[in-house]
Amino acid sequence: MRAIWNGTVIAESDDTVVVENNHYFPASSVVEGVLRPSDTHSVCPWKGTASYFSLEVDGKVNTDAVWYYPAPKDAAKEITDHVAFWKGVTVEA
Repeated sequence: MRAIWNGTVIAESDDTVVVENNHYFPASSVVEGVLRPSDTHSVCPWKGTASYFSLEVDGKVNTDAVWYYPAPKDAAKEITDHVAFWKGVTVEA
């Protein structure tokens, strides 16, 4: 699977975890240098508290386009150290 934004592959892995129709990529599969810290958080009742990154590619920023669970609840342990994408990021095989 590949995650693409702004014409650039930002993550690629053959070992994604699908949860609620979202592909969670191993954090290590994300291209170095495209993630920017964010103070945004949200809460899922069964996965826990999510944190976010923004993407920066070729000088363009996609705010909070990447989310992850730093300490997922037991029901979502398989997404530990994984990230997922939205906000215009295309995920394809």
